[in-house]
Amino acid sequence: MKYLLTAALLGSALAGSAMAADLTVGVSWSNFQEERWKTDEAAIKAELDKLGAKYISADAQSSPSKQLSDIESLISQGANALIILAQDSAAVGPALDAAEAEGIPVVGYDRLIEDPRAFYLTFDNVEVGRMEASAVLQAAPKGNYVMIKGSPTDPNADFLRAGQQEVLQKSIDSGDVTIVGEAYTDGWLPANAQRNMEQILTANDNKVDAVVASNDGTAGGAIAALNAQGMAGIPVSGQDADTAALNRIALGTQTVTIWKDSRELGKAAADIAVALASGEALDEVEGTKKWTSAGGVELDSIFLTPVPITKDNLNVVVDAGWITKDALCAGVPSGRVAACD
Repeated sequence: MKYLLTAALLGSALAGSAMAADLTVGVSWSNFQEERWKTDEAAIKAELDKLGAKYISADAQSSPSKQLSDIESLISQGANALIILAQDSAAVGPALDAAEAEGIPVVGYDRLIEDPRAFYLTFDNVEVGRMEASAVLQAAPKGNYVMIKGSPTDPNADFLRAGQQEVLQKSIDSGDVTIVGEAYTDGWLPANAQRNMEQILTANDNKVDAVVASNDGTAGGAIAALNAQGMAGIPVSGQDADTAALNRIALGTQTVTIWKDSRELGKAAADIAVALASGEALDEVEGTKKWTSAGGVELDSIFLTPVPITKDNLNVVVDAGWITKDALCAGVPSGRVAACD
């Protein structure tokens, strides 16, 4: 289910800004590989600044062990709350133990930390997977499909894949769609996605009609492999609404990206972190709902709502100030998409 962050949460956080003046929020980033994380960071910093709280952070550079030491450092620097974008959700447990020992609340940011001590803030990633597969299926109702998944250490990769399968199952059962290749992408790295796509194309003599890629980075890697084989333009999905992906949609080499407005996610994370650091219990945060993971762990959570972006509604991200028209339309011929005319 999807839950919208309520205005009441934002209002209560702003009302508590005086209390936030002495608070420090530590953010542990898994990496800054994807373009979007800088956007998330800017939103968190801006909201904490508005609330009067201090921002400190560390970049784990894709290392689970470095992330653990980073979090220890953030705690030693006086963090009153932690926001953690987990590099490896299964490996971050000791950090929660350390935080609990110091009475420091934790917000699991965008990626599931399957531990009831962490508040879970994300978008509905199963729905993102459904949206990705739906757009590709509409563009290619029949044919050979490739599934380029996310990192095997990120629970979101399997949430996305579950949503994709929900949409595709009927067509698979009828024989209209055949999955001819499927691979996780270590670290979500585009180069790994490209290598996986190249191997799948070789194994199938290039007989591929569509690619369900789980984010814009992996989509970019898959599209590079397709371009090398003269196959540009077959349906490909992604998510995050990266600048390059939105431009690819305008150019016609990517079909859809799922826009998860990380400005809203970052703002919400800052508000929740301040509320928790100010003494609110996890289940007292306005807008919170109970959510149970596949492993049976019940978490306090808020899910924001994603938006699919195709060539038909590119104006939505331009109008929202997410991307400039010049960046969106770079190299796009006149008359190809309405948003660029």
